[in-house]
Amino acid sequence: MDQRREFVTKALTEGSSFSSLCDDYGVSRKTGYKWLDRYKEDRLTGLMERSRRPKSNSAGICEDAFVAIFRLKNAHPKWGPKKIRELVAVAVGEERTPSVSTIHRLLKKMGLVTKRRVRRPSSGRVQLKARAGHPNAVWTVDFKGWWMSKDKERCTPLTIRDEYSKYIFCVQKMASTNTTAVRAVFERVFKEYGLPEVIRSDNGTPFATHTGFMGLSQLSVWWMSLGILPDRIDPGKPYQNGGHERMHRDLKAEVQKLLDLSSNENQSALEEWRRTYNEVRPHESLGMMTPASAYVSSPRKYVPHDELEYPEGMLRRKVGKSGDIKLESTKLKISTVFAGQHLGLKPITPETFQVWMGEFPIGILDMNLRSFTTEGITANSCLEPDPELT
Repeated sequence: MDQRREFVTKALTEGSSFSSLCDDYGVSRKTGYKWLDRYKEDRLTGLMERSRRPKSNSAGICEDAFVAIFRLKNAHPKWGPKKIRELVAVAVGEERTPSVSTIHRLLKKMGLVTKRRVRRPSSGRVQLKARAGHPNAVWTVDFKGWWMSKDKERCTPLTIRDEYSKYIFCVQKMASTNTTAVRAVFERVFKEYGLPEVIRSDNGTPFATHTGFMGLSQLSVWWMSLGILPDRIDPGKPYQNGGHERMHRDLKAEVQKLLDLSSNENQSALEEWRRTYNEVRPHESLGMMTPASAYVSSPRKYVPHDELEYPEGMLRRKVGKSGDIKLESTKLKISTVFAGQHLGLKPITPETFQVWMGEFPIGILDMNLRSFTTEGITANSCLEPDPELT
């Protein structure tokens, strides 16, 4: 301050050379004139050191955008900056919306970003044969791990989802997880959305069995009777159904952990969460579209039937309670999992038949050996429907 004051005093003295004065004090003419102008405007106060912070910042966040970011992250802790930015842009306008990196940096400063654990890629991971190339190609199903409601009742949601569009058809709190209860939910979903080509599940009941023929259960046999192929992940490999598992993690974080509700309130909260997931939450793998905008109902409509019909030339036999069929007065063992269902027998030779369950081949029946074998068909095979039966 003393040097600047001396400089200004000498600069205002008549006869002083301004260039020489600047040289004496080791400053440029531009700086000298700046000090002189500030002194003329604000006297000695103008010579004080000023902040170098810009008066305006084009990257600054407006108050409305800041509030929208905070509210969205607080309501949906698992949502990342990409999803949040899409909805903030709708709320405050694209020109007032900060970039994804700015939102991430802001959330991180606020302590709202959880550091992810980096996972090393697994070698030799089994890939599923059923691929979802369009809506309703593959549906996935599972039970979300149960939690206790505040009125001490178990809440066990059944979740059904379209693999391609990520659309969730159902998050239904179940009083029972047996075949009858789960089938009733599927019937309701089929009536509303139509039928998929494939349903993928784990190996738990009632979707599959560990000891039954090809791991089939009564529920999956019913799917086959409707022309739906069951597809199961390998035991102990939940990552093979990774999209469904990820959806369950979001459900756990946003409903199970945050809300202490009664049994009835839980179902209302699940339905509201499903609506938000389908209609509001942008999905990165869909180009930030919502599942509802990517999903279309299946053209394959649900038509309930009591008995399966087969084309002319195929024998039709009903499986008894013991898992047997009768052919030429001879009882032949198939499997109790097909009890009550009608199978189709397509002649190969006078003594051998290809056995069909609806549209799908399930094995070979040999009258001479009185045996029923799968002939290379395995539980993980993706069976091709017979065009004559579809």
